[in-house]
Amino acid sequence: MSRDPGTPRLLRRLNDRAALELLLGDGPLTRAELGERTGLSKVTAGQLLARLEERGLVQVAGERAGGRGPHAALYAVVPSSAYVAGLEVLPDSLKVGVADITGRTVIEITLDPADGRDPVKAVHAAVRRACDAADIDLSRLRAFVIGSRGVVDPGSGDVRWSYDLPSWHVGVLASLRQTLGASVTIENDVNLVALAEHRYGAAVGHDDFVVIWAGVGQGMGVMLGGRLHRGSTGGAGEIGWLPVPGEPLPTDVAEPQSGSYQRLVGHAALRGLADAHGVTGNTVPDLLRGGDDGFLDAVAARIAVGAAAVSVVLDPGLIVLSGDVGRAGGARLAAKVQEAVARLCPTPPTVVTTRVAGNPVLRGALVAALEQAREQVFSDTV
Repeated sequence: MSRDPGTPRLLRRLNDRAALELLLGDGPLTRAELGERTGLSKVTAGQLLARLEERGLVQVAGERAGGRGPHAALYAVVPSSAYVAGLEVLPDSLKVGVADITGRTVIEITLDPADGRDPVKAVHAAVRRACDAADIDLSRLRAFVIGSRGVVDPGSGDVRWSYDLPSWHVGVLASLRQTLGASVTIENDVNLVALAEHRYGAAVGHDDFVVIWAGVGQGMGVMLGGRLHRGSTGGAGEIGWLPVPGEPLPTDVAEPQSGSYQRLVGHAALRGLADAHGVTGNTVPDLLRGGDDGFLDAVAARIAVGAAAVSVVLDPGLIVLSGDVGRAGGARLAAKVQEAVARLCPTPPTVVTTRVAGNPVLRGALVAALEQAREQVFSDTV
């Protein structure tokens, strides 16, 4: 029987990938520790490390004392072997983060887009500005993920529509890839928040959950079986349009604030609710932080309408409240939403508040970019 000449190469690539993932998650490790965790012999583990060191992916990062013999070298992934960029695009700002291949954020900046009508020019300028500030050559970036409001077509990757970012339309992605390379990806901002919660936040260890983003606009990120669920056209999670009792149905979907659930839990609605309860504050987050139990109970009852509808359809088990409403309400509001949902549906979920530190959209963008970059870098070691 003839031997498949590709098999040894494939095995080396798989072993390299497993070793690099272990070094990222549990490193630094000695050659013996790496061999033990991968099931490779010391000789094979040594050859693997030598190959990765030669490729500039692994380096000696110290020593570990042991027994009477010489100290064992500790190996770690070289942080500067690749970089990624994540961006959050808002109507009045561009937020850019750059991370090394280990996931460490090396810089994060916020810029005012000089020309919001030209998204390609604005993004390119922002990424270059961040790279210059971090002293990283633009060519070292292996992946770019951009978080945008609106619906992103899961097939083409284009923004199908975005109410408050009208210049982000079909064709922008192709132009961005011409300027910055083929690794540019656009993703819905709340989907990126779901990725951040899954990696760093309240949904660690949960492969079925939803993030309800409550704020100026309402959105939802859905993760099922450990994968984002975007829907056939990218419209999954547009919860602001959910029909709810007592609120009028929209007559024109071109009006972004006309969705029934948006009318129920949007900022204008919560301000009116605060007035009715005698709660004062300059902003909606202020109202939630300073509100009494009666006001928070009323807010929770409204949020629970959407949470219950999601639960009887998807049964996610876990709902994470995010956005400025979720953050300001905190654990107190989450507990009240959980109680309210339990009265509305037979499959009540656990409801918690976000645990992602910093900018959740940007952190999710970097999570997605790192997955892409590691797939490229770690799969091309042989």
